[in-house]
Amino acid sequence: MEITGHTVEFLEDPFGLLAGERYEFLLDIADDEEDELYSELGTGLKVIFSVEGDAYKIAQYNFFEKDSGKVFDFALEDDEEEMVLKYCIENYQ
Repeated sequence: MEITGHTVEFLEDPFGLLAGERYEFLLDIADDEEDELYSELGTGLKVIFSVEGDAYKIAQYNFFEKDSGKVFDFALEDDEEEMVLKYCIENYQ
């Protein structure tokens, strides 16, 4: 899995219910044709990224097919989750 681009948006918390800040990342993913996630329409990864002081975490994520928006029921492997977290830390501001 390779991240080839992204968009990021700060998520407002109008009622102040959540601690810290949340950001929504839409990551562009490149994967091999043999990969289970591969789609001719393109694959994306929606990530809700949480920042609370010096603590960073992935609060939620979903793989999706770019053109249709269809959600894929797959989990990140540990090394992929670490890579995505690092990517979000480097790109949220």
